[in-house]
Amino acid sequence: MVEPRVIVVGAGPAGVRCAQTLVAAGVRPLVIDEGRRDGGQIYRRQPDTFSRPYEKLYGTEAVRAQDLHDTFERLRASLDYAPDTLAWNVSGGALYTAHDGASERRPYDALVLCPGATDRLMPVKGWQYAGTYSLGASQIALKAQACAIGANVVFMGSGPLLYLVANQYVQAGANVAAVLDTSPAANRLRALPKLLARPDVLVKGIALTRALKRAGVRIEHGIEPLEIHGDPAQGVSGVSFRTADGTAAVIDCDALALGYHLRAETQLADLAGCAFRFDGDTRQWLPQLDDLGRSSVAGVYLAGDGARVLGADGAEAAGRLAALAVLTDLGRPVDARAVAALQRERAKMGRFSAGLAQAFPWPAQQAATLSDDTILCRCEGVSVGELRRVIRDEGACEANRAKAFSRVGMGRCQGRYCGHAGAEVIAAAAGVPLEAVGRLRGQAPVKPLPVALRAAGGPPAPRAEAAAMTGDE
Repeated sequence: MVEPRVIVVGAGPAGVRCAQTLVAAGVRPLVIDEGRRDGGQIYRRQPDTFSRPYEKLYGTEAVRAQDLHDTFERLRASLDYAPDTLAWNVSGGALYTAHDGASERRPYDALVLCPGATDRLMPVKGWQYAGTYSLGASQIALKAQACAIGANVVFMGSGPLLYLVANQYVQAGANVAAVLDTSPAANRLRALPKLLARPDVLVKGIALTRALKRAGVRIEHGIEPLEIHGDPAQGVSGVSFRTADGTAAVIDCDALALGYHLRAETQLADLAGCAFRFDGDTRQWLPQLDDLGRSSVAGVYLAGDGARVLGADGAEAAGRLAALAVLTDLGRPVDARAVAALQRERAKMGRFSAGLAQAFPWPAQQAATLSDDTILCRCEGVSVGELRRVIRDEGACEANRAKAFSRVGMGRCQGRYCGHAGAEVIAAAAGVPLEAVGRLRGQAPVKPLPVALRAAGGPPAPRAEAAAMTGDE
């Protein structure tokens, strides 16, 4: 009997639980991991030479992190693991990966995409100065490099991650000058009925806020960001904002961590040909899924934050469900009761996630008030004013057309960090619904590759072969 070729992309909560479920059913998957070790971003492992305890590194999620890491260690003999490996394209029924300067084409019978998420960012005037980080980047610095991003740090944005990372910095002994939240405090009360779907998580969130207050950290709700102060030579020197009562305020700092929830990493799903739909609650395009995680493309499954941002435990449930979908489609027996239980669990997490979106909304209205000299695309140095110009002069009211005229989204990050804000700027300037702006199309490679990339075991790929790798003609 020929063993099915099952590939799981990602070794975070969704990928690990997916692999665990497949292995339990007798399937040996290949797990592709861009990271050095399993755990993903939220449970990122510290380097082998570091010895910070789990309680300090992961806080309230220490037990879950430990269990996920231990589970993957037990699975290692029953799966194939490719760490430090970038999945950079999906084409013709195969996944293309890159490791150590070599690209490899990996055909599959089932592909489970669990690529996780990245920070969702709204520009602020001055955010291009050195010392401005995303929340995720500030977390990586702490976990993987055991250092703070500055000596006096401000955390600004909205969402649970804002408070989690600020607490992790306090736990590490760093000085947190303030937590500046753009969402009004009253939003939490309005969202309470949905947030009560997961009272244990709600209690953890309240505990994080209380811990920050006990540490003497200034917390402001309902603020309006005005400007990140600094200069190109010295970097960040402070941040100005308007408080909920309209008072202008300035806080001195040498670093700022910025973020508004997360955005799903959907580029590989796009390259695989998956259909997308617009989600009005979170104002973003997401892949279409059935209730188990099947995409619109046969043999391609999606799980975790790369499909729907439901939190780490939500990702674990989604990873298990996607594995059960794979097993069902392979003709393997599946426990219907287990499927139903996981679906109920995921539905509860979905309700809680909707509550978070209501309590900590994406600040779409800020896009219309950004000054023309605010940098929108940090990779290419494109200003908000330049994007507005191509909307006005070129009639570029669709995301990809605006990209072609302005270069917004053409940089190293391929629009990961400016794409959502850019779409909001277009919608506001053109006076059209955000849905009508569309979304930036995925392009291979999804992340930069070495110029001298070679086929695995061979010399650098010639031009024709490189075109075949990307699916281009």
